[in-house]
Amino acid sequence: MSEAIQLWIGALLTLMIFSFLYRDNPFYKFAEHLFVGVSAAYWMVQGFWKTIIPNLLAKLFPRQCESFVEGARGHDPEYVYFIPLILGILLLMRLVPPISWISRWAMAFIIGYTAGTNLPRYLVSDFIRQTEKTLELALIPSVSVGAFHAIMYTTSHLIIVGGVVCGLIYFFFSKEHSGAFGRASRAGIWVLMVAFGASFGYTVMARISLLIGRLEFLGEWIGSIASYFLA
Repeated sequence: MSEAIQLWIGALLTLMIFSFLYRDNPFYKFAEHLFVGVSAAYWMVQGFWKTIIPNLLAKLFPRQCESFVEGARGHDPEYVYFIPLILGILLLMRLVPPISWISRWAMAFIIGYTAGTNLPRYLVSDFIRQTEKTLELALIPSVSVGAFHAIMYTTSHLIIVGGVVCGLIYFFFSKEHSGAFGRASRAGIWVLMVAFGASFGYTVMARISLLIGRLEFLGEWIGSIASYFLA
């Protein structure tokens, strides 16, 4: 009985969401508000028990949390975690209008610290490592892979390096884009459009997979109705 109720609730809410394809209506608004509210409450509870409790309170008060936090037993309090606790309390001061300006200090510290620590990490992962991989022109791979694979391997490397160079030329505005330089710039536009199109296509396919999952769910719902009347 409980599974049938869950199936019916899920199917009705799915149809309410799909009703927006016709036009905006109260059924869609109800399902939208319900989804947003339930999601916010769920992730708030998850964040409290999965993040705040084990990563903050269990560090400050391990003996009090050892009964419901795995790994807290036997650890001494780490009082340095009072710093993020104080910063978190300062952020909540934004909810108190007379002293909401206090939250700016915590926000400034968090943004500055995050930017400072992420800059070298992203510089290495998104710039240096990608540059190294682009410059690794293994044009003559191992002979054991065969002639065809060697040609394909070399061709793919040339396409990648040529595409990167042409893409960078497109963003080089200190020289007029004419002649060979202009042709390379136009090739860079094609490379960028292909890259953006592939990224967008991947996003669309991910959304299509979600739609297929919802349609399969509705198929199960219709199948349960048919089996009920045919039984």
